[in-house]
Amino acid sequence: MLILNKCLPLRQILRRCHRQAMEITKIGNNHLIDFKGKWPEEEQQEFRLHMRIITDFISESEEQQLHEEIEPYMSRLRYEFDHWDDAIHGFRETERKKWFPHNREVLERVRQVAFDGAIMPYIHILDLAPDGVIKPHVDSTRYCGTTISGISLLSDSVMRLVRTDAQRYQQNQQSTTDAGETDSKDADTDAAYRHQPKEASLENKFYADLLLPRRSLYIMSHTARYNFTHEILAKEHSQFQGTPVPKTRRISIICRNDP
Repeated sequence: MLILNKCLPLRQILRRCHRQAMEITKIGNNHLIDFKGKWPEEEQQEFRLHMRIITDFISESEEQQLHEEIEPYMSRLRYEFDHWDDAIHGFRETERKKWFPHNREVLERVRQVAFDGAIMPYIHILDLAPDGVIKPHVDSTRYCGTTISGISLLSDSVMRLVRTDAQRYQQNQQSTTDAGETDSKDADTDAAYRHQPKEASLENKFYADLLLPRRSLYIMSHTARYNFTHEILAKEHSQFQGTPVPKTRRISIICRNDP
């Protein structure tokens, strides 16, 4: 844990990030969120609160320092094109617990801005190739809690969140039988929840496209976390409000809280 009162620059950066987060809450991040379809007004208001993007969360030098720490290990891995649930193609990934001091400061800022308390000790690093894609999926709260946040390195990208079946993807605890076995209905729900939904069409649905600029931080929580699939659009579909967004190699540093 960093001692913030002994690090004036970090305190100044945190104040700046908190101010920007408050402004995002007030104005709804309109310039980075493109709402599609007929949104119920209440849901759109909740979405604005629970899906935030902070631009320029890290500086160019901080991006370079993070990349320099990650790259020696990532460069030894090969990109994979078959994920266990078919949700990601063209990726390599790892988890890291120990970081260089200057990078720990960045992660402490993430904790301060995006989370009410502690974050999981292992930070997920996802390296997506230029031709890689993250397909629509919903993460299970069996493995992480109410909030996910990610720093985008090396490339801009477009994230799409599509409203899905709230009943199918509700985040209830699994019930158990007297013998302590997981109830089969809940097990099926959880299994489906960790996989891509079958209904891929956007017809008659409402959704949002989000521009994730390089060096930005996104914070996905509550409504956005539970009731929407999320994906990173493939290179050939990467556009925002009709303007192409070139997607090259993208590294995301992802923090989560405990279930």
